[in-house]
Amino acid sequence: MVRFVDVPNMRRWLVSTGIERAIEGIADALVEDFLRWEQFDKTARVASHSEIGVIELMPASDGRQYGFKYVNGHPGNPARGMQTVTAFGVLADVDSGYPTLWTEMTILTALRTAATSAMVARALAPADATTMAMIGTGSQAEFQALAFRALLGIERLRVWDTDPNALDVFEANMRPLGFDIVRADSAAEAVAGAQIITTCTADKANATVLTDDMVVPGVHINAIGGDCPGKTELDARILHRGETFVEYPPQTRIEGEIQQLDPQHPVTELWRVLNGEATGRTSAEQITIFDSVGFAIEDFSALRYLAAAIDGTDFFTEVDIIAEPDDPKNLFALVAEGAAAPSLA
Repeated sequence: MVRFVDVPNMRRWLVSTGIERAIEGIADALVEDFLRWEQFDKTARVASHSEIGVIELMPASDGRQYGFKYVNGHPGNPARGMQTVTAFGVLADVDSGYPTLWTEMTILTALRTAATSAMVARALAPADATTMAMIGTGSQAEFQALAFRALLGIERLRVWDTDPNALDVFEANMRPLGFDIVRADSAAEAVAGAQIITTCTADKANATVLTDDMVVPGVHINAIGGDCPGKTELDARILHRGETFVEYPPQTRIEGEIQQLDPQHPVTELWRVLNGEATGRTSAEQITIFDSVGFAIEDFSALRYLAAAIDGTDFFTEVDIIAEPDDPKNLFALVAEGAAAPSLA
């Protein structure tokens, strides 16, 4: 039997645990796994692109456990009453190959993406940061806000979106939770006075939602919306002004903001910053850029954290998805009765 966390149980777990506490737990798991980065079997995600979206598989293993996530990205889905991103994931035991956890990951991905953003900002953003600008207030925005409050104490938000309804929804969700929100009339107005800038837009296009003139010395940019070939958000000139930090260069050079630059453009791997091999922020004037595309080890961390968090609880059911005959060499025994069924021919 395999533990299965469906959407109702994920919701129950988060109500019991609290979203910010769950994000903090995932962030701790992320740091643990980034610090042992070299132990992982790593590969860029396997992507199947179409004109309207992408479907991806994201695998990773530390030699003891194996995890993967199935995820899609279809920006046109909301117009059809569907989510832009949906996902599920599996954690398995390497010794036997048997799956141990199967879970929804649409919500869990939102949590791990936000946890990763805030974990990285904790290492790179100005120490005295009090305000975050958010360009794009779609499905990820609330999770990002909660993560930055949980890990950095950020409660002052300056927000802008091309869709007024998205801003309405964000404000309705966040104001009751104690955030100080300024609703800007443009991206330029949103970033004014902010020490951290988060960009998260959904259009599958080489867009420029943050222009070079909007970026002042000392800011940290959390660029999370560019995550596939042909999809970017930053003016390329910004990337020449600041230092760019990435998860896994072979994937980021294809999917991230740096796809706009020469393949040899220097970047810094985040795991090296966390373990002290590389420097993060070096001055108050430095511009730091997290070119986030999402990497499989982050999903592995979230799966690992969830598996431990639900131990001893009822936030899962068990599903029988492993065919196990009494004799492991006689699989046919499980279906033998079907051999006597009449043929359709």
